[in-house]
Amino acid sequence: MSATDQSNAALIISVDAMGGDEGPAPIVAGLARFLGSNPDTHILLHGRKADLEPLVTKRKIGKSVTIVDAPDVVTMTDKPSHVMRHGKSTSMWSAIDSVRNKDASVCVSCGNTGALMAVSMIRLRKAEGVNRPAIACLWPSRNKAGFNVMLDAGADIRADEDDLLTYALMGASYARNGLGLAKPRVGLLNVGTEDHKGRAELKVAHNMIATAAPRGEFEYVGFVEGSDLPGSRVDVVVTDGFTGNIALKTGEGTANFVSDSLRAAFKTTWFSRIAALLAMTSLNRLKKKIDPRRVNGGVFLGLNGTVVKSHGSADATGVAAAVELAAQLGRSGFSDKLAARVASAAALTQDGQTDSATKD
Repeated sequence: MSATDQSNAALIISVDAMGGDEGPAPIVAGLARFLGSNPDTHILLHGRKADLEPLVTKRKIGKSVTIVDAPDVVTMTDKPSHVMRHGKSTSMWSAIDSVRNKDASVCVSCGNTGALMAVSMIRLRKAEGVNRPAIACLWPSRNKAGFNVMLDAGADIRADEDDLLTYALMGASYARNGLGLAKPRVGLLNVGTEDHKGRAELKVAHNMIATAAPRGEFEYVGFVEGSDLPGSRVDVVVTDGFTGNIALKTGEGTANFVSDSLRAAFKTTWFSRIAALLAMTSLNRLKKKIDPRRVNGGVFLGLNGTVVKSHGSADATGVAAAVELAAQLGRSGFSDKLAARVASAAALTQDGQTDSATKD
């Protein structure tokens, strides 16, 4: 089925139903939650038809879902190389091919990150001018939008100065289209904010990003530190995938630790239980702000198509958040805007004119 065949749908999203830790049930539940507030969206749901039909029927979302039968599943333990050789009949491969074939605007999967990136790269290909794709994630912050963008969150552990410049351009475009920021503020993650600190490639990237900022329609704030990730100084934090993934996992672990510690503390005595009741409204606001499910969904940037990676352990709330993000990017035409920006910037950079990056 092509996107034009679904005449009643403003947007078509391709979803891998089988990649999550708990199987397809929470994914279908998340879709039901999403479709409740997005009835004009149609879902191509990839997986074992016999398993999916009862779940879709139970949630009463059959009119908004087309099941695409895919008999095999990519497990969390499968090596990307194995999936590349033997994964053509999997739900993950099928879901990505729907974007490749223009049957859907965006793909969402809870599956194996390494395999998802590998299949996405081979089926969608890297956009012109991109050496290393990146995973961009949303980080809860003090900014008005409520989030900062960080990339790379783990697509590749390496990144040279050219990659970091590309990440800055892609991150700014993501913030512009995903968060509605007309002129995002971009910072380069370092061990300090002083110009003399950091590795050699960071210092070179620092100058390159600063030069590209005016024509790239973003503001470069210079080096930033880990404490700026949840802060209000910056909207986009650029770093390599090794550092970014460690920061991401540390942040998620800290958020869960704070939540669990508060819950335990307020159950210690009767006085603490009374205090918890009095502070319930404020505690609920805090819980919502640091809840990892609200920002569930890393976006693969630098491909000829948009892929959203949801946590494998995502529940219905997390899946709904990932699909909502995919819908927002799909409606904005994000993939085409990003490809155009990076291609233009790359061509100008090769000519030694990194200050001539074009706007979206």
